[in-house]
Amino acid sequence: MSVAISRRNFLKAGASGAAVLLVGINPRGALAAGQQSTEFNPFVRIDADGMVTVIIKHFEMGQGTTTGLTTLVAEELDADWSRVKPQFAPSDNAKYKNLAFGSQGTGGSTAIANSFMQYRQAGAAARELLVKAAARVWQVAPQQIRVEKGVLSAGNHRGSFGDFVELAAGMEPNPEPILKSPEQFQLIGKQKLPRKDSKAKTNGSARFAMDVKLPGMRYVVILRAPKFGGKLIDFDASQATKISGFVDAKALPNAAGVAVYAENTWAALQARNAIQAQWDLSGAEQRSSDQLVADHRAVNQSPQHQAKSDGTEQVAALVDAAPRRIEAEFSFPFLAHAPMEPLVCVFEPTANGVRVLDGCQFPAIAHGTIAAVLQLKPEQVEIETLYAGGSFGRRATPTADYHVEAALAYALLGQKLPVKLIWSREDDIRGGYYRPMAQHRASIGLDENGQIIGWDHRITAKSILIGSPFESVMVHNGIDHTTIEGVADSLYTLPKMSVGVTNFETPVPVLWWRSVGHTHNAYVIESLIDMLAHETERDPVELRLSLLDRSHKEQARLAGVIEAARDLADWKPGQKRGFAAHYSFNTFVAVVADVSADGDKVHVDKLHIAVDCGVAINPDVIRAQMEGGAGFGLGAVMRNAITLQDGEVVQSNFPDYQPLRMADMPAIEVRIVSSNEAPTGVGEPGVPPTGPAVANAIFAVTGKRILDLPMTNSGLSFV
Repeated sequence: MSVAISRRNFLKAGASGAAVLLVGINPRGALAAGQQSTEFNPFVRIDADGMVTVIIKHFEMGQGTTTGLTTLVAEELDADWSRVKPQFAPSDNAKYKNLAFGSQGTGGSTAIANSFMQYRQAGAAARELLVKAAARVWQVAPQQIRVEKGVLSAGNHRGSFGDFVELAAGMEPNPEPILKSPEQFQLIGKQKLPRKDSKAKTNGSARFAMDVKLPGMRYVVILRAPKFGGKLIDFDASQATKISGFVDAKALPNAAGVAVYAENTWAALQARNAIQAQWDLSGAEQRSSDQLVADHRAVNQSPQHQAKSDGTEQVAALVDAAPRRIEAEFSFPFLAHAPMEPLVCVFEPTANGVRVLDGCQFPAIAHGTIAAVLQLKPEQVEIETLYAGGSFGRRATPTADYHVEAALAYALLGQKLPVKLIWSREDDIRGGYYRPMAQHRASIGLDENGQIIGWDHRITAKSILIGSPFESVMVHNGIDHTTIEGVADSLYTLPKMSVGVTNFETPVPVLWWRSVGHTHNAYVIESLIDMLAHETERDPVELRLSLLDRSHKEQARLAGVIEAARDLADWKPGQKRGFAAHYSFNTFVAVVADVSADGDKVHVDKLHIAVDCGVAINPDVIRAQMEGGAGFGLGAVMRNAITLQDGEVVQSNFPDYQPLRMADMPAIEVRIVSSNEAPTGVGEPGVPPTGPAVANAIFAVTGKRILDLPMTNSGLSFV
């Protein structure tokens, strides 16, 4: 493993003359073999008073990234946890790119996975320099120096990090710092390590875009077309002028709507309601949800593309001729992200250009897009990343949609005044960029002994990536990988499997949603496996294990979490419980669900979750993400759906798009499977198996198989 550190990256700086040790590394060790090393990246700063600042290249939306990345540096540095603080990195794609996809951004449950070696190396490099400096001052061998909780000592000598920063800044760093072995870890994998964002979020000092107030700032909301694809013809703002605090209303240059400016949020919202607009709806979506479902089902009969094929026609023939068959169609609705903090973005003029204050998930995309809209050079755009009150994918639009809106609104005022673009809760629910509506059709042929002899699977959904900047790398032969993930690449050994896919056409904008295609694909696969178990009178856990070849590493690890969940829940064959397991984002999760029912009234009592995510950096964060992911997935399958009536969204706020309530949340028990594998993501993998585990439990208890989501469509209510 190699790091490239040069003397120029250890800086002595500060107006007061205070020494600052700035450490950065070239993260080659975290890249796949053969890839070129990237430009030097600074990640660690140590001040003269010994305070350690870890530069966080990924934004924090509640998933624990600030704590995780800080842990990696503090571990190798042997820092005092109370004397280490995180600081968000500026927008700089060359320095702070995500190694998983080559640009600065957070997503795909990659933050810890792509940073594991990078941040450990930065901490280790800083530690070696401090030891080297102390050894010179004390005239002892470096091997004699011990570092513990930010203090260096050797015999009667003792000093803090800050005592040696100035000397260390002038030394040549070791290009290959020695990393700790797992047996030496003091922070990684330890329980009850306080999160680095908790105090600020509880005392109110954490800064979100919604909190930003600037002198002379204009609050902006956008009046958008009532149907997706509509275009503005004209508008009348005469009634808005009667609203106290209203400033102005201007048509956006792309005919997407009207920017409404005011002195405060309330005035902006009231003024927007008073504006009368005319829309060209000739190219807009006009269908209702029932028709959209029917159209999905119709085109799903004849797939456009073949994502996986063991001989499509042969598979269909095998299934048709099979002595036993399982056939099912599944329907999934559009889903909104509904983060607690809707989209908010602030643009502030600077002497050289503009500063953007935002809980920015994809700075690399936002940076270039904003510069283009404002006709500025990239170096004239500064993005200050703030905390975000959730995202679940909504802040990661490949087109930077809300940044474009904010930039246009800012430009219409001459780029002279700060503007704060706000999406209301209603804007968020009705504004599109949903998890795609999807339709699945599966036919499974079995022989007389109940063995699979053919699996014909067809999926129809609008592509998230076609037409986006990611199309060239994530869409191949017309197939969007996010549409088929978890089906075409299922870890189960499913012989003679054919997977067809059709890209549905609709003006409704769609986007990745926490765990993306796995959200519906895992539900289908795990429901079908459960149907297969009941058809063949086999235990659902035993059947899953029989479909995994332990000579393959990934299949063996999936088998491991299946067994861990089985043992955690004390699963016994014949019990009326639900089971599901899934592999997503390189992480393995299995869930046992316990439900109770009184007729069609259902209560989810408990979830038992096992997860294998490699080395567990912060066990408490992992448990929290499993619990949160399970709750997110459960709420979605229980009640949630975005529906259209004649092209207009019916839902508007939490009363009719209900998040999971506290009374709905089951007891959850999490077991983290011990592993020395490289760490993988936990922000999303808890979502996919939760829904099917609960659905399978409902079938076991009530005999009702749920194929049409949300579950309330099947007459169920949750109590």
